[in-house]
Amino acid sequence: MMIPSWLEDGSDIPDPLGRGEKAVTWLRRLRHPKNPAPGSPFQLDPWQERIVRRIYGPRHEDGSRVVRRVVLLLPRGNRKTSLCAALNLLHLMGPEREPGGLIVSAASAREQAMELFNETALIIDNDKRLSKHLTVREYVSKIAFNAERNRYIAVASDGKVQHGKTPNVVIADELHAWHGAAGMRQWEALDSALVKVPGTLMIVASTSGRGQENLAWKTVEYAIRVQKGEIDDPATLPVIFMAEPEDDWTDEALWHAVNPGLKHGYPDIAGFRDKARKAEHSPFERDSFMQFNLNRWLDQSTSPFVEMHVYDAGAHAVDLEELDMVQAPCWLGVDLSKNEDLTCVVAAWEDGDDGYQVWAWFFCPEDNLRDRGDRHGVDYVEWAKQGFIIPTPGNTVDLRAVEDHVRELCARFNVREIAFDPTYGRHMMGNLNDDGLPVVEFRQGWVSMAPAVKELERAILGRRFRHGGHPVLRWNFENVQLHVDQAGNRSFHKGKSGNKIDGAVATAMAVARCAAGEVKFITDEPWFDDEMFLA
Repeated sequence: MMIPSWLEDGSDIPDPLGRGEKAVTWLRRLRHPKNPAPGSPFQLDPWQERIVRRIYGPRHEDGSRVVRRVVLLLPRGNRKTSLCAALNLLHLMGPEREPGGLIVSAASAREQAMELFNETALIIDNDKRLSKHLTVREYVSKIAFNAERNRYIAVASDGKVQHGKTPNVVIADELHAWHGAAGMRQWEALDSALVKVPGTLMIVASTSGRGQENLAWKTVEYAIRVQKGEIDDPATLPVIFMAEPEDDWTDEALWHAVNPGLKHGYPDIAGFRDKARKAEHSPFERDSFMQFNLNRWLDQSTSPFVEMHVYDAGAHAVDLEELDMVQAPCWLGVDLSKNEDLTCVVAAWEDGDDGYQVWAWFFCPEDNLRDRGDRHGVDYVEWAKQGFIIPTPGNTVDLRAVEDHVRELCARFNVREIAFDPTYGRHMMGNLNDDGLPVVEFRQGWVSMAPAVKELERAILGRRFRHGGHPVLRWNFENVQLHVDQAGNRSFHKGKSGNKIDGAVATAMAVARCAAGEVKFITDEPWFDDEMFLA
């Protein structure tokens, strides 16, 4: 599990100017109408108090705040929204206010954006000490402290992008739900605006999400590395409570460790136990419980082929130069798919007695490369810059470029077979076959794919699969869902998301032929049906 070590260890938190103490004292004077205690005091529990002190206490010699970015990753039900609402008020009217200051909270959609706005307004409306100074304008999602011209506004990434704003504080709410181009543009606008004035603060407040090729994971991953001590960055304060893949999700000690509010009565432990019982009998409920209640960051797929932390164990380098030099036997899997998006060629080599190493080449139309990536929530442009995607001219994949690349691989490596699904590959297969290259059919039906999937799974689970950490290939594997027939045969499926799995399919094809270990046939008939023969 992952929890902040400083939260309950009693360690000293520097506060040379007393700003942390002032913030805590002011927040404790707030009221919250949902608190049944006499006077409805705002409940600032010790773990929350420590967070506030860590944000506002430490200072540079010039008095400026050390912390400029907070990544607060909490499971649902730990009163993240209430804490952020209180921090809104701390900057709007409290001791952290700046005359003429602007606080912006942003979410993926207006409904989510209004959650934090309404929580802030609720506190104000039920406290005359605040309401007589603050003006709440719900119709424009704005709260103003007119005496010093301070403003708080709530915005959504599916609305107007906030270019031109100069915020002092930005609260990015539920960042895991900021998808696609709209979310990225809103993030870039708000994040870049924070350099305009000194002393700004970014607070990312979210639960865990799914997948790693997205804005949220890139932000959280950096914070995780800071929390683990791998990166020294005093300006970033990670407050991450997260169950990890090796943790026993049924262990109540884990529940309490990653839900700091449980010891104070929230979330409801009886509700936790009820959800856990349901999760024992439902993969869907189990995924939901782990993501939202234990804050475990999950794979993109809701029915994954393998756990991605197991897949990631194979990220050791693949030395193409050495494989070329020793002329190790090589098998190619080609998934042409439809030609308006990704096409993939994967090479597989034996790695030891029962393992494999693979490398992938992806092709994508060059026109509107960014839009194509945005459609799937990933950065095709950056992958192309890094050489992980080969753009081809025009708005469809140039199959001549793919065919030329296959020929280059055959000239470079000791290619024993080139496996194609003939659905889209007959023309290319014919061209290569005419030139004497070792083309074979590999139909993507049960007869071929079920044993291919089984062999690939065996290798990955046995830590006998090396892929070099290729990011596009990883994304493809992350997207895979399993389709199981009545006989228990399994094949790859992209599910409802429509995200790409071409690289995973091509990998299964290449590994399956590599596992065979020899050319299964030699024939002058170009369209010999290998699958029918094996059946």
